[in-house]
Amino acid sequence: MNDRIRIGPSPIHGQGVFAKTALRRGERIIEYVGEKITKAESARRCERQNWFIFSMDDEFDLDGNFDWNPARRVNHSCAPNCEAECEEGKIWITALRDIPPGEEITFNYGYD
Repeated sequence: MNDRIRIGPSPIHGQGVFAKTALRRGERIIEYVGEKITKAESARRCERQNWFIFSMDDEFDLDGNFDWNPARRVNHSCAPNCEAECEEGKIWITALRDIPPGEEITFNYGYD
């Protein structure tokens, strides 16, 4: 965890991630970490209701369903203040706009 965010009860769902300090547009807030897995393994885990898997590329996904991944607590919003960006094999939650202290960090999960 870093000193710019905290995890706490969310009005959206369960636990959420909140800004402790002002965050600037374009700022990387937290890395989404986990286990790098094949697409086949990803499909198996998704069948078991694992909702914490990110697509990385055509060959691999990232399973973030681990206690040591605080970014898995970032909740969905249809009007998010962040986005998930995959860059050089890492997934970052990045601010789409300035975020004041106390605001919940959200991104659009992309489920249709």
